[in-house]
Parts: sequence; C-alpha cells; structure tokens
Amino acid sequence: MNGRQALERLLEGNRRFMAGECVGADRHAQRRAETARGQEPFAIILGCSDSRVPPEAIFDCGIGDLFTVRVAGGVAGDQVLGSIEYAAGHLGTPLLLVLGHTDCGAVTAAVSGTGEEGHIGSVLRELRGAIEASEDSFTGEADGDERVLAVVKENALIIARKLCASEPILKKLADDGSLLVVAALYDIRSGNVSILDQP
Repeated sequence: MNGRQALERLLEGNRRFMAGECVGADRHAQRRAETARGQEPFAIILGCSDSRVPPEAIFDCGIGDLFTVRVAGGVAGDQVLGSIEYAAGHLGTPLLLVLGHTDCGAVTAAVSGTGEEGHIGSVLRELRGAIEASEDSFTGEADGDERVLAVVKENALIIARKLCASEPILKKLADDGSLLVVAALYDIRSGNVSILDQP
C-alpha cells in the first residue's frame, strides 16, 4: 500500500464512521494474536490527546492498523519526532496524517493567553508560531471560535511542513515518495475529516 492508498483507506473509514456504518474494526482475539508477532500499521496519526478525537474510532480501524502519536495540541517535540521516525523508518508506514481538530482546548488556552502554569506552558508555547501565522487571515475583528479554528488549521500545516523537512529520516522518506505527509482537520460535531493540504 502506498501513501495515497493509505489516505483513501483512512477517508473511507471516516465516511463509514460519520454515517454510523462502521464495519466492526478488527479488535478480536485472532487479530491480537496476529499483531503479537509484529506490527505493520498503514498510517501514522499525529493528533491531539483530546478524548473526543480517538483515531481508531474516527477512521474505523482496528488493532495494528494505526501508529498513533497523541499529545495536547498535536505539537511535535523531539520525543514525538522520534516516535514518528520509528514508524516511518523502521516499520515502513507510508502515510503520516497530522490531525488537528475543532474546539481544541490547548489552542484555545494558547490563543487566550491562559493556562501556562506547570508543564502545560511548554505545550502552549509550541503553538505561538501558529498563532502568529494565522493573524494574517483576519482583516478585522474575529470571534474567539474563528481565531481558534484558524490556529488549529495553521498548526496542522506548520507541523506537517516541519515533519517533511525533519532530517535525516523523514525528509528523505518524503522526498523519495516513501512517505506521504498530509495535514487534516477533524470536526468534533460532524465527525468529518477534511484534508487541509499536502506540504
């Protein structure tokens, strides 16, 4: 399976999820036994830790299908990069989907300038670039929800570009076509995943 085929498989699963027609992702004893021998995920998902955004559910996937990396705000520090490099470089996973979502609490806190106490501040500081980059999309006053959505989208795009350029592993795989990197947005109300861009 190549990256584009993997992306279509994800989107087909999302369409089933939205329609309430999940086919019963493979989460049974036989699948556990099969994956105990090794893993071959067809997609890497970098997403937010938000409990309303479970990748296996929204893409109607089962055990062993996805290599999921979740962190508040979907930011990509060194540990996240290392995890993604493992899946792309060692497991040969052909697709990396950077998944932002509507009503993200981390982005909301970063936009409002609140909640920087403790280690949460390290996550919020990672979102500053997306906040600054999204300012150009507003010509006048925008409500908080519009700003948060703009930052969520911008953050997913920035992270996708960062991952494509990450040397030595991810850049090489993206450049030679072994890894397709895509930014996307999940709407927590409709359940829809829409593609934002491919860097």
